[in-house]
Amino acid sequence: MFDGPFDVFALIIAIIAFLIAIKASNQAAELRRRLSSLEEMVYTQRRVQPPPLMPAPVQAEAPATTPAEPPPLAPEAEASPPLVTEVAAPPPLEAGTGADAPPPLPALDIRDPGFEERLGTRWVVWIGGLALALGGFFMVRYSIEAGLVGPGVRVFLGGLFAAALLGAGEWSRRKESISNIAALPIANIPAILTAAGTAVAFATIYAAYALYGFLVPATAFVLLGLVALGTLAAALLHGPALAGLGVVGAFVTPLLVSSGKPDYWALYIYLAIVTAASFGLARIRLWRWLAVTTIAFAVLWIFPGLDTSDVQVAPHAFHAIAGFVLAALLVVCGFMFGPSIEDGEIEPVSSSSLGAYLFGAMLIVLSSAHADLALIAFTLLVGATLFVAWRAPAATGALGAAAATVFIVFAEWAVRANPDMLVLPGGPLPGIGPVATDSSVTLHLVMAAIFAAGFGMAGFFAQGRSNSAIIPVVWSAAGVATPIAILVALYARIAHLDRSIPFAILAVLLAAAFGAATEALARREDRPGAATSVALFATGTLGALALALTFALEKGWLTIALALMSLGTAWISLQRPIPVLRRLAAIFAAIVTARIVYDPRIVGDAVGTTPIFNWLLWGYGLPAVSFWGASIFLRRRGDDAPLRMVEAAAILFTALLAFMEIRHFATGGQMTSAPSLLECALQVCVAFAMAIGLERLRLRSRSIVHNVGAVVLTAIGGLISVFGLLILENPLLWHIDVGGAVFNLLLLGYALPAVLMLLLSYAVVGERGKAYANTIAGGALVFALAYVPLEIRRFYHGPILSSGETTGAEQYTYSIGWLAFGVVLLGVGILVNSERARLASAAVIALTILKAFVIDMSTLTGVYRALSFMCLGVVLVAIGWLYQRILFRRQAPPPAPQTGS
Repeated sequence: MFDGPFDVFALIIAIIAFLIAIKASNQAAELRRRLSSLEEMVYTQRRVQPPPLMPAPVQAEAPATTPAEPPPLAPEAEASPPLVTEVAAPPPLEAGTGADAPPPLPALDIRDPGFEERLGTRWVVWIGGLALALGGFFMVRYSIEAGLVGPGVRVFLGGLFAAALLGAGEWSRRKESISNIAALPIANIPAILTAAGTAVAFATIYAAYALYGFLVPATAFVLLGLVALGTLAAALLHGPALAGLGVVGAFVTPLLVSSGKPDYWALYIYLAIVTAASFGLARIRLWRWLAVTTIAFAVLWIFPGLDTSDVQVAPHAFHAIAGFVLAALLVVCGFMFGPSIEDGEIEPVSSSSLGAYLFGAMLIVLSSAHADLALIAFTLLVGATLFVAWRAPAATGALGAAAATVFIVFAEWAVRANPDMLVLPGGPLPGIGPVATDSSVTLHLVMAAIFAAGFGMAGFFAQGRSNSAIIPVVWSAAGVATPIAILVALYARIAHLDRSIPFAILAVLLAAAFGAATEALARREDRPGAATSVALFATGTLGALALALTFALEKGWLTIALALMSLGTAWISLQRPIPVLRRLAAIFAAIVTARIVYDPRIVGDAVGTTPIFNWLLWGYGLPAVSFWGASIFLRRRGDDAPLRMVEAAAILFTALLAFMEIRHFATGGQMTSAPSLLECALQVCVAFAMAIGLERLRLRSRSIVHNVGAVVLTAIGGLISVFGLLILENPLLWHIDVGGAVFNLLLLGYALPAVLMLLLSYAVVGERGKAYANTIAGGALVFALAYVPLEIRRFYHGPILSSGETTGAEQYTYSIGWLAFGVVLLGVGILVNSERARLASAAVIALTILKAFVIDMSTLTGVYRALSFMCLGVVLVAIGWLYQRILFRRQAPPPAPQTGS
C-alpha cells in the first residue's frame, strides 16, 4: 500500500474519525431519546386528551381537508417510514350536539400502492438516479473520444458534477424536511441524488489516479476513503441504499489503489476506521445487514498476504483484534454500546461477528506456522470471547467457534510438527524436527493449560446464571469438549499416539475434575438446562477415563478397558439416572466394535498358539461378559435404543469369540489360513447352539435384538452348512481326511448339526411361522440323510472318501442304511406321537424306494439286487401293518342285535 509519511497521516485520520464517530453516536442517541419522548407524548395526547373545541363559526371557516401539521422530526428519523398510529374513533354524537363535536382526525392511508403509483413515485426515481450517474460517465467518455477538453478539465468537470449532485441531494432533503410531503422510505429523491453524486465522485478520483496520473497512490487512497466515509455518514440521513454503496466503496477502495510494496499497517488502519464507521452506522440505525456485510468484507481482507512465505503477523493480528473489539463494542447485543436484547436469547449476528474474527485469527496462526505473536493474539481473542459471552448472553454462540478454532489450531500443530521425531530413542535429529522442550512446544503447552482451565471453569461457573435452557448447555458443552480435544491433540503431537503414562495421568485428573463438577451440579436446585449440563459433564468424566485407558494401555487391554467402561457406565446409570449415561454405554460398545473391525485379532500377531486360553479369550470374552452385564443393568430402566445397541454388541462379541476361537483352534494359530471341514463343522454347531439359546432367551426378554440375533445366527449357520459342509468342504468332492471310524469329522460336521437343527426347529414351533420351523427341520433331515451314506462310505473306503470304486455291497448298504433310518424315524414318531417325525420317515423311505428302482436295479447284480428289493418289500409291508394296526386302527362295528320271530 503506502509507506513513509502516510503512516502518520493515516493515524491522524484514524484518531479524528474515531472522535467524530463517538460524537455522532452520542448525538444520535440523544436524538433518538428525544424522538421517542415526542412520539410517546403525541400518542398519549391523541388517545387520552380530546382536542380543544372551536366555536362553530371558526369551524366553518377552517378547511375540511387540511390535515394537521405534524411536529418536526429529528434528522435521523426523516428517512424512516412514517409512524402509523391507531386513532380511537370518537363516540357517536347525540342529536342536537353536532355543533359541539370536535372535527374528525384525518384517516391514515394504509392502502397498498398500485402499479401506476409504483411507476410514478419509485421506479422513475431509481431509473433517474441511475441515468444521472451514467450520464456523468458518458459525458467523460464523450469528452475523451471527441477531444473536447483536456484531462485536467475532465477531472474538474467530473468533480463539479459530483458536487452538484451531492448539493442537489442535500437541498432536496432539507426542502422535504420543512415541507408537508413525507419522503418515500424506498425511493426518495434526496437519497438517489446523493448516491449518484458519490458514484461520480468515486469514478472521478479513480480516473484522476489510474487514467491520468494526477494523484499519487497515497492521495488517491485518502480521497477515496474520505468519499466512502462521507457516504456512510450521509446514510444516516438518506437511508440504507446509500449505506450499502458507501460500505462497498470503502472496502473496494484498497483494490483500486495499489503500490509496488504493500503497506499492511496503512491498509488495516484504514479498514479499522471504515469498520468503526460501518458498525457505528449499523448500531445507530439498527441495520443488521450492514453489520454482516462489514464483517464479511473485513474477514476477506485478512487473506491478502497470508499465502506468502514471510507473513507480516503484526498488522494482520492488529486487523483481527481491532475488528473483534469494534464488533464487541458496537455489534454484540447487551454488551457496552450494542443494541438491547431479551435476557437469555442467543443473537446470531452477535455470535457470528465474534466467531468471524476468531476464524481470521486462526488463519493467521496457521499461515504463520504458529508464530508466537500470532498465538498470543489468538489467545487474547479466545479469552475475550469468553469474557464477552460471560457478560452478554447474546454472544454465547461464539463459544462454539472459539472451541472449534482452538482444536483446529492444536490439531494442525500436531500434524505439522512431524511427531515421529519426538519418539525416537535418541531424540530428533539436529535441525530436522522440534524437541519436546523447545519454545514452540512450551508455548503451546502453556496455551493448552490456559484454554483448558478457562473453558472448563467458565463452563462450570456459568451454570445457574441464566434463565434460558440453551445458554448453560452451550457453556457446559464448550467446557467439556475443549479440554478433551486439546488433550487429544497434545497426545498426538508429543506421544505420537503411543503409550504414555504422563498423558494417562492428565486424563485421570481431567476425569476427576469433570466428576467433581458432575456431583456438584447434580446437588444444585433444578434450573433450565441443568439436567443436560450434568449429563455433559458426566459424559466428559467417562470420556476422560476412556482417554486415560487409551493413553496407558496397549492394543488388547484397551479393548477390554473400554468394554468395562460400558459396564461401569451402565451401572452408574442405575445410581445416577442421567439419560445420557445410557447413551454413553452404547457409545463405548460402538467404540469397542469399531476397534475389533480395525484389528479382529485384537493384538495382531501376538494372539498366541494355545487353544482357547489365548488373547482372543480375553479380547472377546471379557467384552462379551461386560456387554451382557451392561444390558442387564440397562434393562432395569426400560427398553430403548442404547439398550439394544449394547445387547447387539453382547451377541456380536459372544459369536465372534466362538468363531474366532474355532478358527484359531482349526488353523493352529495361523488366523489367515484357508477354512477346513473341522472349522466349518464347529462354526455350524456353535451358530445353531447360540441360536437355540437366543430363542429361549427372547421368550423371557421379549427383546427385538434377541429376536433378530437368533434369526441372524440361524441364517449364518444355514449358509455355512450349505456352502461349507455340502459344497466347499464336502469329503465326497475333495480330498479330505475325515478321521476315525465312528468319532470323526462326519459325526461333527453332519450328525451333530442335524441334531441341533432338529432341536432348533422344536424351539421355534409356535413362536415363529410354520414355514420357518419346517425349513429348519428339513435341513436337519438333509444332514441326517447325508451323514448315513458318508459314514457307510467311511467304513468301505477309510478316511479318504473321494477315492475308490463303489462296490455292490456298498451300494446295497446305502439302501439298508436309509431304510433303517426311516424305520427309526417312524418308531420315534409313533412313540412320541410326532407327525413331523412320521412324515420325515415317509420322505426317507420314499427316497429309498426311488434309489432302489433307479440306482439299485441298474447297478446291483446277483444276490445284492434280490436282497435289496426283498428287504425293501418286507419293510414296506411292516410299515403298512403298523399304520393299520397302531396308528389308524379302526374298530369293527358291533353286530346288529337279532330280534325274535
